[in-house]
Amino acid sequence: MKFALGTAAVLFVLLICIRNKRIFYTVAEKLSVFWFRLAASFLILFLLNLGAGLAGFFVPINIASGLLIAVLGIPGIASVCALSVLL
Repeated sequence: MKFALGTAAVLFVLLICIRNKRIFYTVAEKLSVFWFRLAASFLILFLLNLGAGLAGFFVPINIASGLLIAVLGIPGIASVCALSVLL
């Protein structure tokens, strides 16, 4: 039931966006930038994990840390590193 309701809501939003092409292209551009930033954050986490692994630290690679870095950028990297050192 929740899946059907969620699917209907997504289709309704897409229908509204498709009616106005400018809104659709703006939303698609923002989503593509976000997905690129998310992929880049996982690459940064992987490289950070390799580098910190040589020093004996473990940096977690999960969706929460990836989203944190994708949204915050460099302060997100600093907070993930600080949490991995302190915890």
